[in-house]
Order: sequence, then C-alpha cells, then structure tokens
Amino acid sequence: MNSVVNPLTKAQSLTELWSPRVLGAMDNYFVKVAKVHGTFVWHDHADEDELFYILEGCLVIEMEDQRVELKAGDLYVVPKGVQHRPIAEQPCLLMLIERQSTQHTGTVES
Repeated sequence: MNSVVNPLTKAQSLTELWSPRVLGAMDNYFVKVAKVHGTFVWHDHADEDELFYILEGCLVIEMEDQRVELKAGDLYVVPKGVQHRPIAEQPCLLMLIERQSTQHTGTVES
C-alpha cells in the first residue's frame, strides 16, 4: 500500500471487536488497527514484542507482575514472552505494530 491512511478514521469504521485489520506493511511488520471492548484472553508472543498505541478511549493491559493503564495518545510495548491480557471497560480504538508472523493470541486457542 502506498497511500495516505488515517488510522483513527479506519479504526472508527470497524464493527467487529478484537479483530485487527492491516493498514500497511513495512519490512516484516504489519501496522494494524482494532476496536476492542471487554476482556481479551491471557496470552503471550514467545518471540515477538507487541506495540499498542491508543487512538481513542482507554485500555488496561494486565500482566503477571503489573497493570498498565493507557489513554488516547499513549504507547506501550509488551515485551516478548510476557503473559498479558488487554481489557477495555468501554470501546477503545488502538493501533498495533507487530511482526507479520505474530499470532493474534499467541499459542492460545480462542
């Protein structure tokens, strides 16, 4: 894709929850947007970091040893191998940057 994309506008058009859509690719990474609401499953990505950038709303990322609260404009990277569970008490729009090989829920069937 070689065109201008507005991540917030694309995310606002999503109707499915927890179903990221690819906006573009760079090297071996995807840039994705998603609409989330509720609690996602505990999972990890054994060999890959996962970047969350909040476009609109708030997101909590629970991990075994900490809890990170993110609001619009905040960015957080979950390190590879760290069990985490995203939670959005209200609808939240986010952008993700992750390797093209990253599985949505790691090795967890969902």
